[in-house]
Amino acid sequence: MELVSRMMDGSISYDPKARLEPVSSGAPVKQGDKVERLKDVRMFEECSQRQLRSIARIARVCDAPAGTMLTRADEPGDEFFLILDGSASVDVATEKRGPLRPGAFFGEMSLLDGGPRSATIVAETPVRLLVISRRNFSMLLKEVPGLTQSLLVTLSRRVRQAEESAERMGGASAGL
Repeated sequence: MELVSRMMDGSISYDPKARLEPVSSGAPVKQGDKVERLKDVRMFEECSQRQLRSIARIARVCDAPAGTMLTRADEPGDEFFLILDGSASVDVATEKRGPLRPGAFFGEMSLLDGGPRSATIVAETPVRLLVISRRNFSMLLKEVPGLTQSLLVTLSRRVRQAEESAERMGGASAGL
């Protein structure tokens, strides 16, 4: 509710048609720096150096001022974000989670399915982001051999870990 009232009073900007624009000022982010940042993204952990360079080529660097709504829950998603500098806050339903700092990422599932966002994310400070669009990522999957396989291995591992965790939680509650 706080989020909606802040949007209504103008303290959080939101324009559903607005898109982040590529950076036109500030220190440029080098290709090698993009690759280094992408290495820390769980979704890309099985990717080779060559695949990471291909992903870095389609990533653009964008700046957003404090108060900018980066994603809105329940809206379709078509971009992945990696925070390079600054911080953002996460609101999931009625629960507010901690801040996202440099190195944090969100929207990875949107690269694959374009489904609705699960959270609203607002820039707390001015942020610099590495942004990958779903359209460009889809084209990249067709052009870079083995990238789809690398992603499938990572996602499969994460599903298995989630299932194991759910089993442990279920087993623990069954004993109560």
